[in-house]
Amino acid sequence: MCRSLATILLLAGSVLSMDNQVANAEQDFGIGEIEFTGGKYEKEEFTYLILPPLKIEDGKEYPLLFFMHGAGERGNDVQKLLPHLPSQMCKEEWLEKYPCFMVIPQCRNNEQWVDQAWSEKESVPIKEQPTDQMAMAMAVLDKSLKTLPIDKRRVYLTGLSMGGFGSWELAMRRPNLFAAVAPVCGGGDETQAARLKNIPIWAAHGDADTVVWPVRTRAMVDAIKKNGGNVEYTEYPGVGHNSWTPFYSDPEGVIPWLFRQVKK
Repeated sequence: MCRSLATILLLAGSVLSMDNQVANAEQDFGIGEIEFTGGKYEKEEFTYLILPPLKIEDGKEYPLLFFMHGAGERGNDVQKLLPHLPSQMCKEEWLEKYPCFMVIPQCRNNEQWVDQAWSEKESVPIKEQPTDQMAMAMAVLDKSLKTLPIDKRRVYLTGLSMGGFGSWELAMRRPNLFAAVAPVCGGGDETQAARLKNIPIWAAHGDADTVVWPVRTRAMVDAIKKNGGNVEYTEYPGVGHNSWTPFYSDPEGVIPWLFRQVKK
């Protein structure tokens, strides 16, 4: 069971109040808000989820796990953000092993983290400016780094499907920030793979995925390797567009790997 957020609510101005919690049988998240101006938005309020460590010790800094959700979790209702990795990380067994702050921004309906058709087998060049939703997510990330007691050497990024695309691009836009990145069934601009050569990366995809073709992840992995980068790749035989399930849930897999990475 997750626990009361009284400590984090007092600690971080980015979290609202005890009435603004998202909870079910095993979840207890704080809700942050940010006023974002950019693109078509003018002082627009966006909400996001924050999962704190079981216990916050005075003077101690914690890793940040930044999660980018898929298309099914879009909207302006943070309840939709609970499935998949968030519901796993709030379980006591994971909280005890990996004390961290998990932060989850939410993309609006009919929008995308990255302006790219998911079903295309070919990539498109990364734009000079991020989408409005990516810019908002970056603002949430920056606010979290400022308002939460984060160990800047241990900032981790992962995302699935639409969020896999988002993870590849966000890592390219902030290559000096992340200690490790784990994109799942997404894709990126492989011509810019050199930006990622100094980041430990573990990517995953199902070989039977017809929503986002596995060639998209393979192309990124190959390009990073050609640029001398440090990348691992897991491709699941017979798995379709839910490769995040075996990838995240393996107790000896990507989650413990992420938390072993420390930025020099």
